[in-house]
Amino acid sequence: MPKLKLSVLSGQFLKKDNFWVELIGSRSMFSLESRIFHSIVIGLIFLACIYVPYNMYAGLYIGAISGLILSSIFSYQYYCSRFLGRKHSSTIFALSGLVIFGINYFSNSGIHGSTDLIWPVHLLLVLAISPYHQHIRWLIMYLAFFLMLHVVEYYYPDLVQYPFGAGRGQFIDRVTAFPMPVFAVFIIIRYLRRSYDKERQITERKTLAVEKSKEQILLQKEQLEQSNMEKNKLMSIISHDLRTPLMNIQSYLELLNANELDSSDRPVLEKALLNSTNNAMEMLSNLLNWSKSQMEGPNVNVVQVNLLTVLQGTLEMEKAYALKKDISLNYCVSPELMVIADVDMLQLVVRNLISNAVKFTPRGGLIRIEAEVILDQCKITVSDNGKGIPEDKQKKVFSIKSEPSYGTDNEKGVGLGLLLCKEFIERQGGSIDFESKPGLGSSFFIFVPMISKKYE
Repeated sequence: MPKLKLSVLSGQFLKKDNFWVELIGSRSMFSLESRIFHSIVIGLIFLACIYVPYNMYAGLYIGAISGLILSSIFSYQYYCSRFLGRKHSSTIFALSGLVIFGINYFSNSGIHGSTDLIWPVHLLLVLAISPYHQHIRWLIMYLAFFLMLHVVEYYYPDLVQYPFGAGRGQFIDRVTAFPMPVFAVFIIIRYLRRSYDKERQITERKTLAVEKSKEQILLQKEQLEQSNMEKNKLMSIISHDLRTPLMNIQSYLELLNANELDSSDRPVLEKALLNSTNNAMEMLSNLLNWSKSQMEGPNVNVVQVNLLTVLQGTLEMEKAYALKKDISLNYCVSPELMVIADVDMLQLVVRNLISNAVKFTPRGGLIRIEAEVILDQCKITVSDNGKGIPEDKQKKVFSIKSEPSYGTDNEKGVGLGLLLCKEFIERQGGSIDFESKPGLGSSFFIFVPMISKKYE
C-alpha cells in the first residue's frame, strides 16, 4: 500500500513538471532567458487576473487599465515567443515597465505608494531576460527615470494622487503589492540556481570523462612502452644470446672441416660447446613458451592432479641434470597431496625454478624441493645454497626489465624464465614469491590451490 501511494504521488509530480515544461518550453528548444520570460509572463497574467478586478473594485481605474495593457502586451509576446518561435523583445518589456510604472507612480500616492516596491524588481526582470550588452543601458535608464519622477514629485507635489487614506488603505496597498516582487525574485533565483546546478553537473561529468580518458591514454602508453620493451628484449635475445652459441657451433665445424682441431683440445671444446648448446636450448625453450603465452593469451586447462605423480618425472630429470654439476637435489613431496593445476604449466614452472637453482649454485651445492599444506593451498619450495640474488635486482626478478645473469659456470639466461613462471602460475589461480640473501642462497615459493568442494 505505501508503495502504491508513493507511485501515485510520483506520477502527480511528474504530470505537474510536464505541464510546467509545456508552458515555458523545454531546455533543448529555448534559452534560459526565454524560459525565464515565459515564466514571468505566466506569473504576471495570473496576478493580473487578481489585481485588475481588485483595482477596479478599489477605484484604481488607472492601475487596472495599466495592468490590463501590460498583461496584454506580454501575453502577445509570450504567444509569439513560445508558439511562433519569435524571440521576445526585452526592449518592449523594459520600456513598457517605465511607462506603466511612471503613470502608476503619480496615480498611486507617489513616494508613499507601492510603486517604489515593485520598481527595482521589474529592473531585475529586465536584466534577467535581456542580453548582457543591454544591462548597463537599462540600469542607467531606470536610475535616471526613477530620479526624474521623484524630482518632479518634489517640485510638483500636486501631480500625485492619493487614492488610499493613511492607515488601512496604505496597509492594503502594500500587502497586495508585495507578492509581485516576491514572486518575480523567486522565479529568477530558482531558474538561476537550477541552471547553475545543471551546468555544474554537466561540467563534473565532462571532468570525469576527461580524467577517465587520461587514465586510458596513460594505460595505453604503459602498454605501448611494455610492448616496445618486450620487442627490444626479443631482438636482443635473437641478435646476441642465440647468435653466440650458433657461432660457436659454426666455428667448431669449420675447425673439424679444416682438420685443424688437435685431439687433445677436442674434449674441452666439445664440453664447452655442449654447455653452450644446452644454454641455447634452455633460452630458446623459454623464449618460445613466453612468446606463445603472449600471442595466445590465457589458455589454461586446470584439473585435479596428484602433485607427486605430476612432478616426479621432472624432478628426476632435473636431478640428473644437477649431478652433472656435482649438485645434490633432494625432494620431499607427499604422495597424498592433491592440487588443482595445469599440468604442463606447473611442470614448466618447477623445471625453470630448478634450472635457475642449478645455474646459480656452485659445484658441490645442495638444492631442496619441498611441498606442504598451508590452509587451502599447497606451498612448493625450491631452495638452494647458491650465490643468491643481489639486492638491487630483487625488485625486478619477475619483470621484463630484469637483466640476464651469469651462473656459477658462466651459464647465461635470457631473463624470461622467472617472468614466465609468474605468468603461468598466476593463470592457474596461484602465486609465486621468493626470499634471497646474497652469498647464502635463494628460496622460491609456489602456491597452488588445493582441492575444494567445487572439484570433489
